[in-house]
Amino acid sequence: MYRNALTDLKDWKNQKNRKPLILRGARQVGKTWLVRKFAEEHFDHLIEINFDDTPEQAKLFVKGEVDRCLQLLEMEHNQDIIPGKTLIFLDEIQAVPEILPYLRYFYEKRPDIFVIAAGSLLEFLLSEHDFSMPVGRIEYLHLGPMTIEEFLLALDQQRLVSFLSGINPDESIPESIHQKLIDFLKIFWIVGGMPAAVAAYRDFKSFQHSNREHGSILQTFEDDFSKYRKRIYPQRIRRVFHRIPALVGKKLKYVSLDPDERSKDLADTLDLLEMARVIYRVHHSAGNGVPLGAEMKAKDFKPLFLDTGLMTQSLGLNLSTLQVVKDLTLVNNGAVAEQFIGQHLLYQNLSYEKPELYYWNREKKSSSAEVDYLFSIDNKVIPVEVKAGASGSLKSLQVFIAEKRAPVALRFNSMTPSLTELTVKIHGALGHPYLFLSLPHYLVCQAKRLVKEVLG
Repeated sequence: MYRNALTDLKDWKNQKNRKPLILRGARQVGKTWLVRKFAEEHFDHLIEINFDDTPEQAKLFVKGEVDRCLQLLEMEHNQDIIPGKTLIFLDEIQAVPEILPYLRYFYEKRPDIFVIAAGSLLEFLLSEHDFSMPVGRIEYLHLGPMTIEEFLLALDQQRLVSFLSGINPDESIPESIHQKLIDFLKIFWIVGGMPAAVAAYRDFKSFQHSNREHGSILQTFEDDFSKYRKRIYPQRIRRVFHRIPALVGKKLKYVSLDPDERSKDLADTLDLLEMARVIYRVHHSAGNGVPLGAEMKAKDFKPLFLDTGLMTQSLGLNLSTLQVVKDLTLVNNGAVAEQFIGQHLLYQNLSYEKPELYYWNREKKSSSAEVDYLFSIDNKVIPVEVKAGASGSLKSLQVFIAEKRAPVALRFNSMTPSLTELTVKIHGALGHPYLFLSLPHYLVCQAKRLVKEVLG
């Protein structure tokens, strides 16, 4: 399989001022595979330590004594560490978080040594330790589930991916190709982007095999909750974890999670789930400008699950359910479409930037409005609508554009691409022109590029 992050790792390797790199992401998103593949393609040797299996090897790392550490690693693994030719991979580093501060010494004393660490629950662990991270002496790469285009590549659909990467904002897509991509989209919604599930579907062409992987992944998450935060009531974490898939796309109210629990306890539980990166809270932003987080409303958010495949399994959806629905945005009241677009937009920025995504709503008794997502390009705020079908209302987009004077609006639906120049029709903003870009869901990986082209 191919991951776009391989290019990011190659760029990291070629940096002159390179720092030790930490891969961050939820369990099972493919961090270990990614590093091994990278080492196979760009290094002669790999020294890999899995601290879950061999936590005692943490003793090989001596504070401030990098050369001594390298000597011990060479003896332990019976191979030379050659600058530029050997990659040191510290996997499951969350099992021994006390060595995280030591990474700074590789940057300060031996920047010629290539070091990558990976951890799934770093936020979990760091919240319980009093040491400080070596800020400015390490860097991060954030990894999410596979994208729809990576999924297509895994299924040997290179021609389709090449076609999508070169498409224009208003280019016509032949109906047969469009339908083929819609069919793959439906499969992705069931299989999702967790690499093990994708590999199972690719190898067996069976949803039964991918669903088995989903079950294993979900169980692994639950096991982790108890393993790393025993002081938190594990039953509460499990209940909230099971409820989130059904609440995607909705402004979250704690009573929807569990009417018998205190709001503070539920908020703490959501903190833990977000630390584990199995959920993400899409917060409201006023959307007046960038950065969007500057006008975030912390208490106003809607949840996003880790992956559409895990979500659809939790909801009991299958391919036969999707096949009978002509407009995909109607599946589960549009929540699956919103999950699909959300998990892609969340990781659309550069991999070293912390993933972030926002939405906008205006709650007035006589005129409420909600825009599913907001993101920024070149200091411009782009509103995104996912729920509306081919003939759905654009009222919320119009309200946002009228208030913020946005130059471009983006909609995802099941129709072929179109680009239209429209004028706001909301009272008080008549005559404000904007460009309306409508894209099929499967073009989400190209959305940022296409919006840039529209903006000129």
